[in-house]
Amino acid sequence: MALTAGIVGLPNVGKSTLFNAITKAGAESANYPFCTIDPNVGIVEVPDERLNKLTELVQPKKTVPTAFEFTDIAGIVKGASKGEGLGNKFLSHIRQVDAICHVVRCFADGNITHVSGKVDPIDDITTINLELVLADLESVEKRIGRVEKLAKQKDKDAVAEYEVLVKLKEAFEADKPARSVEFTEEQAKLVKGLHLLTSKPVLYVANVGEDEVADPTNNEYVQKVREFAKEENAEVIVICAKIEEEIAELEDDEKAMFLAELGIKESGLDQLIKAAYSLLGLATYFTAGVQEVRAWTFKKGMKAPQCAGIIHSDFEKGFIRAETVSYDDLMAAGSMTAAKEAGRVRLEGKEYLVQDGDIMHFRFNV
Repeated sequence: MALTAGIVGLPNVGKSTLFNAITKAGAESANYPFCTIDPNVGIVEVPDERLNKLTELVQPKKTVPTAFEFTDIAGIVKGASKGEGLGNKFLSHIRQVDAICHVVRCFADGNITHVSGKVDPIDDITTINLELVLADLESVEKRIGRVEKLAKQKDKDAVAEYEVLVKLKEAFEADKPARSVEFTEEQAKLVKGLHLLTSKPVLYVANVGEDEVADPTNNEYVQKVREFAKEENAEVIVICAKIEEEIAELEDDEKAMFLAELGIKESGLDQLIKAAYSLLGLATYFTAGVQEVRAWTFKKGMKAPQCAGIIHSDFEKGFIRAETVSYDDLMAAGSMTAAKEAGRVRLEGKEYLVQDGDIMHFRFNV
């Protein structure tokens, strides 16, 4: 599942520091032999305690976590939609990602200059959102010019698309993103086909100072970002990018001690990975045997044969059935043998919708 989240932000908000932490904490490339990693792509392991528990239970020769991609998006300035600065590069990079992680500065530091001269996270968010809205408005206006003539001739498909385009144009002219507009199921399909920048789901990353990361409740900037995100039904993750960069260089036991000293249960990067994973509607199933225990990423709503195809296309082509047990049932039973004896292992067919945490053994014939 090659889905990726793009990290965006204005200069000096902590975007590059966060991306450095991601690349330092990168997944071992040996586990991903067919992946050519671009300089601006960081691949990280998805933290999952279930994988550790499965490893303890099965005692395999090897354990392989699933991974997730973050792309460092080129910087942005006002006027990017008109090609200012690295505008065109910025917009082309955003078109290629599936979700946006928007890093916002929520700390005051006289030594780090803010691009607009003051710390104002809502102004930062608005600057980037407006550039994306303007770029989408230009795309929609061009499309309207092509579709309008057919719509006037009562072409059914053109009429349906024209209605959607006009609705989007009105939203963009009111500085609202496409994801804020309500559409019917059929209209939503048309919107998806337009590949709009502001249709992409967004996660806000509030970057705070080192002394506030354990308890950001008194940070007025964070509160403003949360209020803004609430209106979009978006999630906010609070991190300290500087600390994350330091943590990324530590071994697991050192990392745990460092976090405990700070009063933090989980690193901001781990929270960000999980939130971005969830934002894209991704979930994890497992395969477990003495040779290998492995986590696999799938899109929620996928059926058993499709999930089998993630391992190998032959598994999907020749799919017969999937021997399946839920993670909770396996842990409660204590072993696969005990789970089978308790009737917790099921044989699922081609129409089975795979669930997060399923442990699966695929039977196939090619």
